Amino acid sequence: MALLLAIETTTKNCSVALFKNNVLIDFYEEVSDKYMHAERLTLFIINLLNNNSVKFNDIEAVIVSKGPGSYTGLRIGVGTAKGICYALNLPLISVPTLKAMAYHMAKDKEYDFYCPMINSRSSEFFSSLYDVKNNEVISTKSEEMNISNYSLYNEKKVLFFGQNIDVFKNKINQKNMFFKCNVFPSAKNLGEIGYDSYKKEMFEDLAYFEPFYLKDFVLG
Repeated sequence: MALLLAIETTTKNCSVALFKNNVLIDFYEEVSDKYMHAERLTLFIINLLNNNSVKFNDIEAVIVSKGPGSYTGLRIGVGTAKGICYALNLPLISVPTLKAMAYHMAKDKEYDFYCPMINSRSSEFFSSLYDVKNNEVISTKSEEMNISNYSLYNEKKVLFFGQNIDVFKNKINQKNMFFKCNVFPSAKNLGEIGYDSYKKEMFEDLAYFEPFYLKDFVLG
């Protein structure tokens, strides 16, 4: 049995979760209009462990959402994860943020393709496209959403989901395209992919690992 701590800070959702192997035990998270990760992340982790009678020394690995997303959020989340791993000599596991979002949403198998979206800049989104088996069909990019990029899939059901995608939703009128708004990345969704990496010993090099920014700088 492995106790795994998961950390997700790529958006305004500050989120931590505790897993026994790939089974969720408990989680703490809060979506704020402001990025409060620096003030709350460590407190969330301590409360999560204390409420489940778990000590830091009981943790066997740390899973962190690697991005893309907020530059500041990623630095805080990855920095905290690396600090815990350095202090306790634990392995660090990274999970691509959009992949975790798609994996969780595809469990219903209701759609053929899944397009997770995260705000990049005012009119742009980080996005990628996954099939129902979590294979990446369109690689991660940051751009203004252009429906023509998905014209090859107009015979398939595509679910677009994420935060603040209402404007995009209102511009599209195609029967095969569906939308779920206000969906944030969550540490609750990191356990299954993270545990698979744990079993395969797919660990990051603590000295050299950096978040996946995709862009040089995203304020927030």
